[in-house]
Amino acid sequence: MKLVHLIMAHNQPPVAELARLIRRLRHPDAVVYIHYDLKFDIAPVQAFFADSPDVFFIQNRVKVGWATYSMIEATVNSFREIMQAFPKLDYLNLLSGQDYPLRPVEQLHHFLEQHPGKAFMHTLDVRTEWTEAISRVTQYHLNSFNIPGKYAIQGWMNRILPARKMPGNMIPVGRSQWFTITGKHVNYILQELERNKAVVRFFKLSWAPDEMLFQTILYNSDYRKDMVNDNLRYIDWSEGNKNPKVLTCEDLESMLRSGKFFARKFSAAKDAAILDLLDQQQ
Repeated sequence: MKLVHLIMAHNQPPVAELARLIRRLRHPDAVVYIHYDLKFDIAPVQAFFADSPDVFFIQNRVKVGWATYSMIEATVNSFREIMQAFPKLDYLNLLSGQDYPLRPVEQLHHFLEQHPGKAFMHTLDVRTEWTEAISRVTQYHLNSFNIPGKYAIQGWMNRILPARKMPGNMIPVGRSQWFTITGKHVNYILQELERNKAVVRFFKLSWAPDEMLFQTILYNSDYRKDMVNDNLRYIDWSEGNKNPKVLTCEDLESMLRSGKFFARKFSAAKDAAILDLLDQQQ
């Protein structure tokens, strides 16, 4: 079984932290691809991994802005390059540079081998389960556009224009942008984004579209039957913020009890010891 880990590195994690994550992901049947934000100089990172035959860098990089469609563009560019290199890919595991494994990578490979063809991603229904995201699909958001006075324009658009409706009466679902899906799911997403321009236009006017676009595409297709509403990650939203809690040593027991394969997010600047504790569990 071939597994590709795709790491989206948009907060310029220190090379040592990135290398530590990759060491924990190494497996004979896995490779790692890194999308390194175009805002940052990639040369030192490429030089560091020059002798790592299982580490590759996405060539068509994007300058990513928080909660904008640029995150979709970066992910889609990465999908294309990966599928070109591995057209018969079994699984793709989408990670951020602030993720870290909770269990040995061998267990992940075994789990995926035991669950062929499944898509592990959050599929909370925006209308009934993830209602805080309703405004993302009913209102206009111009945060992806670099135009003067965009937020004033956005305000007027939402006062004057009728509420937005999902193209083709699609059911919007999602929650977390991080997931583990098969190569056939990746291919379908790429084909649908190429074919259905109405979906692209709609989500370019949404806030944080990366948290629902890919899930919504699969959910509104014949692949819904493959979807498991579990993205295999421990994420703590208890603080009620737009970003999840930064995990520390005090969260160790909760993470381990979760049974998840990964957790996010971590910050060595806030608590570097937690990664050492996680390594000791292996």
